[in-house]
Amino acid sequence: MTLLHTLKAGQVPLSVWRDIYFGADAEIDPDCRDAVERAADVIRQIIEVGAPVYGVNTGFGKLASVRIDAADLAQLQRNIVLSHAAGVGAPLGIPVVRLIMALKLASLAQGASGVTWSTLQMLQGCLSRGLVPVIPGQGSVGASGDLAPLAHMTAAMMGVGEFFVGEMRLPADEALAAAGLTPLELGPKEGLALLNGTQVSTALALAGLFEAERVFQAALVTGALATDAARGSDGPFDPRIHALRPHRGQTDTAAALRALMAGSAIRQSHLVDDPRVQDPYCIRCQPQVMGACLDLLRQAAATLAIEANGVSDNPLVFVDTGEVISGGNFHAEPVAFAADMIAMALCEIGSITERRIAMLVDPALSGLPAFLTPKPGLNSGFMIAQVTAAALVSENKQKAYPASVDSIPTSANQEDHVSMAAHGARRLLGMARNAAAVVGIELLAAAQGIDFHAPLASSAPLEAARTLLRSVVPTLTDDRHFAPDMEIASNLVSSGMLVEAASAVTLPGVTD
Repeated sequence: MTLLHTLKAGQVPLSVWRDIYFGADAEIDPDCRDAVERAADVIRQIIEVGAPVYGVNTGFGKLASVRIDAADLAQLQRNIVLSHAAGVGAPLGIPVVRLIMALKLASLAQGASGVTWSTLQMLQGCLSRGLVPVIPGQGSVGASGDLAPLAHMTAAMMGVGEFFVGEMRLPADEALAAAGLTPLELGPKEGLALLNGTQVSTALALAGLFEAERVFQAALVTGALATDAARGSDGPFDPRIHALRPHRGQTDTAAALRALMAGSAIRQSHLVDDPRVQDPYCIRCQPQVMGACLDLLRQAAATLAIEANGVSDNPLVFVDTGEVISGGNFHAEPVAFAADMIAMALCEIGSITERRIAMLVDPALSGLPAFLTPKPGLNSGFMIAQVTAAALVSENKQKAYPASVDSIPTSANQEDHVSMAAHGARRLLGMARNAAAVVGIELLAAAQGIDFHAPLASSAPLEAARTLLRSVVPTLTDDRHFAPDMEIASNLVSSGMLVEAASAVTLPGVTD
């Protein structure tokens, strides 16, 4: 049975958004209806009086000074949706679009947008029936909100465009009819309310955050396993070191690494008379580097939790005074900064991981057979797997350039500074896949290194992780087709199965 979450306006914890991204269902809290309907009443009263209000009875953007006749208000809202549905590129993934829909529901439910309850019900109906709008991934500059992609979402509810329905991609009108839904007819301000907002950038950033969390935790497991494979010291994880520089992420990471290695017979075997004084930075500085990544991810999580529970529409309806005030909550600068932080963290997680892979394949550093093969020369072993890891890390470095420092004027210079949040957030899933592949290669390499230490074994949680891998990928004795092994290992990382295998240790994350 699929998990179902009720979205209480302004009160949704980050863990719920994570569940929705990974497949849970969502429905809006019916207690929100009163606030929604009171805001819609304010819009109706404004129309009756005839006072000019942006987006209700005026044009949009640079055309805000153009008054629209009352008879044309419905056409105005339809026009903004169809004209703004101008996205290009491959469609966003279904999990991301479902998260976009849930975020938009939660925003509208706060009663500051002036939409009718029936409009929320339509969005809810599509979500609950598995109708997922086809949204091209490119076309948003992150202000005024994610206009083009949200226009595609809204157009589908109007019967224009396409839906994903399971594995099929259907014309929107056919999909709505098959689901027993009537195409949405927009009232005053409703098109603008559905289009204005940061929900696409926020959903993409949240998706990147949740995938990054899995990669981060898996990299703690593989990093500890690699430390044991190289007979590295756990001395750098001593709590006394980190108490003298008490960054929270660093402290939490060191504690996790200590717990992961506790009880390792391999570590016990070289506690005395080990000629090495210090390990390379990729072993010794894991708490400092990974801890800094964790701090970045947590800061991004805090920003995105606020954004996901906020209202980024414009103009906003204030029921208590009957005012409708234009502002700039649609500007996604906080999301852009959060996305850039996640990108930097993903880049560095992969970077230090690749350095440990390079260490393991080098007999001068690891003390293990060259390229982790029993017969180096005849076999190349992990030689090119390390090259692939290096390529992926380099690609992530190129992708990690901050998107938030860019801006370009739009709408005839009316919208003269934009966030590029959608750009910054959209790259994250690809970066997470790259990092997961690098961590997967380390899993293979570290497990191979541990195999050379038999009959000595690592700690219980690390052996559980290695047993999981060995249940699907055997030890590499002679060269074989390597790509399938790497794909399996990467999937163990990105699915969360590797972390679950080592669940005897509670690993730090972004929502704890």
